[in-house]
Amino acid sequence: MIYINSVELKKIIKQAKDEFPNECCGFLSGTKSADKINVSKTYPLVNVDKSSEHFSMDPKEQFKTIKVIRGENMIFIGNYHSHPYTPSRPSEEDIRLAYDPNIVYGILSLEKEEPIFNLFKINKDGTSKLEYQII
Repeated sequence: MIYINSVELKKIIKQAKDEFPNECCGFLSGTKSADKINVSKTYPLVNVDKSSEHFSMDPKEQFKTIKVIRGENMIFIGNYHSHPYTPSRPSEEDIRLAYDPNIVYGILSLEKEEPIFNLFKINKDGTSKLEYQII
């Protein structure tokens, strides 16, 4: 099961609204065991594309953030981004650009009045929506 800290989820939603109409993006970190993933912290990153249809993260900012995550004795769980106008599911571009089948991909949709956040695994066989609980 995946657990996500409610304060951190609220931070993702705020970031997405603040960066609207562009996609926002960032990293997820926490702890992992055989049967449990705890997403305990989020790290907002800059969408260097400044686009409402896709995002790119600065590699230098990514490496710096990974060092921070390790320094906090956590592990990199995955990344997240927003879809300002489309549903919370991986787009064709998201699937094409997914680089690691072992991480979690979070997508926050602002398409409707109430934001919708989902987590996914993406690999060569397709995508699967993951169940999670907010704690």
